[in-house]
Amino acid sequence: MNVPDLTAYLNGRFAPLGDLSVPVLDRGFLFGDGIYEMIPVYNRTPFRLNEHLGRLAASLASVRIGNPHTLAEWRGIIETIVARQPFDDQSIYLQVTRGAAYPRNHAFPPEPTTPTVFAFADPLTPPPTQLVQTGIAAVTQADVRWLRCDIKAISLLANVLARQSAVDAGVAETVLLRDGKLIEGSASNIFVVKDGVILAPPPSNLMLTGITYDLVLELADRHGLPHQVRDITEAELRGAGEVWLTSSSKEVLAIVTLDGAPVGNGAPGPIYKAMYQHYQVFKAGVMRTGKDTQ
Repeated sequence: MNVPDLTAYLNGRFAPLGDLSVPVLDRGFLFGDGIYEMIPVYNRTPFRLNEHLGRLAASLASVRIGNPHTLAEWRGIIETIVARQPFDDQSIYLQVTRGAAYPRNHAFPPEPTTPTVFAFADPLTPPPTQLVQTGIAAVTQADVRWLRCDIKAISLLANVLARQSAVDAGVAETVLLRDGKLIEGSASNIFVVKDGVILAPPPSNLMLTGITYDLVLELADRHGLPHQVRDITEAELRGAGEVWLTSSSKEVLAIVTLDGAPVGNGAPGPIYKAMYQHYQVFKAGVMRTGKDTQ
């Protein structure tokens, strides 16, 4: 495995990514007992850092892992990671596990453990222009995950399998359905446009609403694009004029075929094009200038 020579962080130590390792008894390794967060960085400025760290704190509290750092300490770690990378636009990955403990037991260790804290950065690159212009394909699948998908847990095997289903089908994403309703993608949020109205599934324990999900709704409100947050049926998804995928790395992309059938006329629609332009203007004027870092 070729590991890039990039500075990462593990339990108080900054070192090359390939030089870091965790104990085999770490509960993140044995049980997937941990939480993660992804933070986009533009021009070396993290976007909405407080919101990301707030979501991290909420997930940690949900699984009863003590937050190992204050907000100021987290900021210091992230600022150091960002400063030591050779690229300006970054995707920062944070992971906190319950720590190492013996003997192996599903229940929490009887003695307090020290959480394992890991962080590293990857380059953040926008979707290729061709995908923006042509749109992407997706497939659907029943959502068989657990009932606390609002917790950003590292135990992502069900998401991994759903994402692999998309890869096996030669498409970009798997859209998850539960009890006849749209939930989200394997690694994204999903919006639909029906009769000129942008529809978003409501936040719940069944989905993880991303920071980009919130931003798209903010932009729709700011620019007067009709929108609703409500349950979306599978029939509405399949009969939608437009379907979008959103995430911090994918930004906003149009899904133009679903299970091999065209969405609308099979091309990115006019409301998508308007939202994409609003997003790019916001990215250039806000994200890249650090005016909305919180």
